[in-house]
Amino acid sequence: MTTMSHHPRGPRVPPLELSERQRALLVQFTRQASCPQAVVLRARIILQAATEARLQPIAATLGVHPDTVRTWRQRWVAAGSRLAGVEAKADDATLRQVIREVLTDAPRSGTPATFSAEQICQIIAVSCEPVEATGRPVSHWTPRELADEVITRGIVSRISPRQVGRFLKGGGLTAASGRVLAESRARPRPGAIRSGGQDRL
Repeated sequence: MTTMSHHPRGPRVPPLELSERQRALLVQFTRQASCPQAVVLRARIILQAATEARLQPIAATLGVHPDTVRTWRQRWVAAGSRLAGVEAKADDATLRQVIREVLTDAPRSGTPATFSAEQICQIIAVSCEPVEATGRPVSHWTPRELADEVITRGIVSRISPRQVGRFLKGGGLTAASGRVLAESRARPRPGAIRSGGQDRL
C-alpha cells in the first residue's frame, strides 16, 4: 500500500546536471543587461536547479510559482540531448544561441499557440496590475512587456506581443488596454526601455 505524503518544501527532484560551459553561458545571460528579463529568470532557474533538489525553495528565492520552476526545469531536461550534441561539436557562440532558444521557447512557424479562457482572463488581470510592482523598468505596460511577464509567470508558455494586444483590445478594457496600446504606438524602438518618459540603458 502506497501512502501519499507532502513535504512542506515541495517534492524532491534530482538536481540538474550542467556542464561547465553550460553553467558559464547561463551565468552570462544573468549578467547581460540587454537580455530579456524572462530569459534572465529562466537562466537563474536552471542554475538554481543544478544545486537545489526541491522546487519550492527555488521558487521562493526567485519569487515565482513552483510550476514555473517545474516548467523550465522540464524544458531544460527535454533539451538535454540537443544541448549535449551542440556542445560536443560547436563553439560557445553557437551553444549560447541554442541555450537562448531553449530559454526563449520561440514559437515554430505553422503552429500558432492557443489559449484557454482562463489564460486570457489571467493575462488581462496582469495588465491591470501596477507595472511598478513587478520591478520592470517601464512606466506603463506594453504588449511586449506584458507578453514577457505572463510567460515569466508560467501563465502561458509562449505568446506574441501582437496576440496580447488583440486580447486587450477585444477584452473591453479601457484604462489598462488603452495605456498598453498607446504606449506600443508611441514606442519607436522595441528594444528601448522607458522609465519616467526617458530612455534608459
